[in-house]
Amino acid sequence: MIRQEFSRIDPKRRGILDHRKKQFATPAFQNVEYKHRLNFYITPPTADITLEQFEQWAIDRLRVLAELEACSFRNKSPAETAAHMKPILDRYLPLSSSTSGSATLQHERQKDHYSHFILRLAFASTEDLRRRFSRVETMLFRIRFQVDDLRERQAFVETLNLDWEPVGDDERREFAEELRAAGGGYPKRIEDESYFKVDWERVPELVENRRVFLKAGHAYVPGREQLSMVVAEFTGKMDKALELTSRALPRLDEDDRLSPILTHLSQNFTTPDAKYSTTSTSLPGADISARNIDALSASFPLCMQNLHRSLRRDAHLKHYGRLQYTLFLKGIGLNLEECLVFWRSSFSKFTDDVFNKEYRYNVRHAYGDVGGDSNRRGNGCSPFSCQKILTEHPPGPGEAHGCPYRHFSIDNLTNLLQQVGVKDQEVLRGVKEDKEKQKFHLACNRVFEYAHKQEIKKVRDEGTWGAAQLETIVHPNEYFKRSYLLKNLGRNPAVENGGDVKMEG
Repeated sequence: MIRQEFSRIDPKRRGILDHRKKQFATPAFQNVEYKHRLNFYITPPTADITLEQFEQWAIDRLRVLAELEACSFRNKSPAETAAHMKPILDRYLPLSSSTSGSATLQHERQKDHYSHFILRLAFASTEDLRRRFSRVETMLFRIRFQVDDLRERQAFVETLNLDWEPVGDDERREFAEELRAAGGGYPKRIEDESYFKVDWERVPELVENRRVFLKAGHAYVPGREQLSMVVAEFTGKMDKALELTSRALPRLDEDDRLSPILTHLSQNFTTPDAKYSTTSTSLPGADISARNIDALSASFPLCMQNLHRSLRRDAHLKHYGRLQYTLFLKGIGLNLEECLVFWRSSFSKFTDDVFNKEYRYNVRHAYGDVGGDSNRRGNGCSPFSCQKILTEHPPGPGEAHGCPYRHFSIDNLTNLLQQVGVKDQEVLRGVKEDKEKQKFHLACNRVFEYAHKQEIKKVRDEGTWGAAQLETIVHPNEYFKRSYLLKNLGRNPAVENGGDVKMEG
């Protein structure tokens, strides 16, 4: 007997279900007008953008969030973080005020809106990514809220329709002593301050710091603490939205254009990817030659110092070590002819015939001198970024490539750091903690700041370098350039600029 099943839902009513209850409803096209600089990111964007915009906008925002997280791990104060982030925000994610008259205002706000939702998709897959994303997005919102124009900020808050219950005059007088005690004796006249009554769970920061009076499950929040209230609302809504997004992610597997981009972005939350641009980071006047590599190696990051030391010890490197090091040398400005001289002299145990047959072609290929048309047109391969070194081709026995902060044991890492001159126990302890937290790029930056602490202090005190020129390093070649510039301050005016790397997916 065939059993027939019937739906309990009246088919006539299916078409009129509330669209908000349809988890995967197809959004209608909507071109948003952004009236405020601040955004709670409640409404997902639905207007069309190109795939190039989709990826580049997300990468720019990721750069900002990664730098914010770095500030947090370095225990920078809120004021130090805000000062450090200003030039970085102006560069990657600017947001003009409504009164600025900027012609790019709507474009800036659209980029901010879209980039948030793109990264929300990328970081909703696991609890750890959701927690980190919510935390740094909250930090970003707090910075923007604090620097926003007072009138614009208040106009934005009024659009949120937050259900804060105003505390009446009678209740304020009844609890006047308690309210003043929670405020550290402020205000002297209870009539001079307005208060709101909210569920205590909505203002955890104020409760933790004992800055509010609690009664019957409610927190009595003074008006001057509006920042904490709005930020708490932002975080609460963000956490809920990320949970909903995580449930919708399986549908994205149907789009083979977006999934690889989102996967790449989520992996890059470790350290944003970067492409080294020799045009923007060349060192005019510097002696970048085969005979000078030993001297220049003092400015190399630990990964390249390890390769250089291994090469000098063994007169040989295996394939991935040669490739990683060749591309790095290419990135610092060593030309093909000099690079071939360097490798030939370094492989001293081999005859000319063996070197020419087994190694010469690979060096020429890396420079784009041989190979297919696309390789030659693109001038060969690009130097590896930290992200690529961290995530691709982990080293095996007898190999020296990779990232020592990730691929070495803590004992071997400590020994290598001591061999290159890092003796400070506090720095070594900090590196160990960074390694345990898998913050490998922060460990590298910690060592850089230790090795250049006097020079960094000088350029900061003199104001010759801005925060953007001292932001977290995410590329070995940027490490070298910044180290070289700092160690040669005042010696060669032609090279005294901060330089940077170009971000890419």
